[in-house]
Amino acid sequence: MTIDQFFSLFLEELKSLPELSHYYKFHTSKKDFEFRKSYFVQRLQYLDKQVKQYIRQGNENPIIWDCGCGYGTTCLYLAMNGIATYGSTLEFYFPFIEKRKQYWSQFGNSQLFTASYEDIYDHYPNQNSVDIIILQDTLHHLEPIHNALSIFKQCLKSKGILICIEENGNNLIQTAKLYKQRGNNRVITFWDPKLQKEITMGNENIRGINTWDNLLLEHDLTIVNTQTEYVRILPPFFYKNKTANLVALQEEKLKTSLLKKYFFFGINFIAIKD
Repeated sequence: MTIDQFFSLFLEELKSLPELSHYYKFHTSKKDFEFRKSYFVQRLQYLDKQVKQYIRQGNENPIIWDCGCGYGTTCLYLAMNGIATYGSTLEFYFPFIEKRKQYWSQFGNSQLFTASYEDIYDHYPNQNSVDIIILQDTLHHLEPIHNALSIFKQCLKSKGILICIEENGNNLIQTAKLYKQRGNNRVITFWDPKLQKEITMGNENIRGINTWDNLLLEHDLTIVNTQTEYVRILPPFFYKNKTANLVALQEEKLKTSLLKKYFFFGINFIAIKD
């Protein structure tokens, strides 16, 4: 299933799930639709490319753990392409996963996606058992971060990879916005009634690529610089009367070192276990 096909079916699904529709906001504003779609599609394209590239390197049927799978959208896309995943999630996401799998079973084997409600610090895959760990909008929520990175190193096979899709922690606009919202309160705790325990979480604790690089290196996880991508710099009004693809081409021309570091919103990268 192509990303365009998946996205069209995904839009139809959202009409019957108002909770997800509110989360993804594709049906809330026509003027922002192409803007939101572009970001969604570019990130999924990156993940799709990295997973399929890993498979083409002779790693058929990889073991994939989506750590922080949320509502399971990424895992469902991979399932529609015959790729199995296991997801870990918390909070309000979990109850919707089985309902979503029923919808997607019309178009492919949604049972290739399985998920559990769990704290990854308590439950994680066996040592040297995972080929790929997906961390989409998750890495900046994991605290204590060194404990999480230690788990990832332990779980990954030799030459296994982390696929990280993050907000750019060096983005001047986003960091200013987050500081106004939370100040320096970068780590929070909350009570999970289902697990009956207190959960520690990063409070939108985004970081820049150099900081991630240093943290990962401490755990023998090395960012592959040639695979790092920056996405989204132009605001919604640039999408007026333009396709998302055309705006994406415009953004490519803006990828100078300075703009990438301080003004692009998203950053995608992989790290390999040494």
